[in-house]
Amino acid sequence: MGLNFTAVIVLARVWWAFVLRGVLAILFGVLAFLNVALAAIALVALFAAWAIIDGVTGLIAGWRTRSQDRNWWWSVVEGLLGIAAGIIAVLLPGTAAVALVLVIGAWAVITGALEIYGAIKLRAQISGELWLVLAGIGSILFGLLLFIFPTMGVVTLTWLIGGFALVFGVLLIMLGLRLRTIHGQAVRNNEYAERGIE
Repeated sequence: MGLNFTAVIVLARVWWAFVLRGVLAILFGVLAFLNVALAAIALVALFAAWAIIDGVTGLIAGWRTRSQDRNWWWSVVEGLLGIAAGIIAVLLPGTAAVALVLVIGAWAVITGALEIYGAIKLRAQISGELWLVLAGIGSILFGLLLFIFPTMGVVTLTWLIGGFALVFGVLLIMLGLRLRTIHGQAVRNNEYAERGIE
């Protein structure tokens, strides 16, 4: 069963988390393109920071919707995976480049699958779920590409990750803005008070 209307309204209250994740992803992508000569360790640190911050915002979004949405866990799982991927990158900075690529690829595929799952749950409630589907598909394709070509050079990897981050960021911002519109409509219609949402 999909999200009920109350759950969508609650999710819309954390629209800023999607926008923040999108902005951080875009910043990561821009930094990757501005300095394509980043050393492998610097690239690991940059990815780790992005994954951890993205994971924390996902956790916040999921936790804030837990009482109204039976599917709140998908945001929490996605957040935990992001944090785990970031921590692995921090704890094992000297790991071979291929191992890092595989960690990033696994994170991208699983995150993409969760984004698509979330979009399926949202489809009956909001029209903006397309942005989440596209973000999920892009994430899965990116992860699969890393699995197919795990030995690519650092510069190529930096461009690939940077490009993915830019596209993913834009799609998340579009979803966040759609949720912001729903939030504004709910405030105007006094949906929060009527449904007892704090």
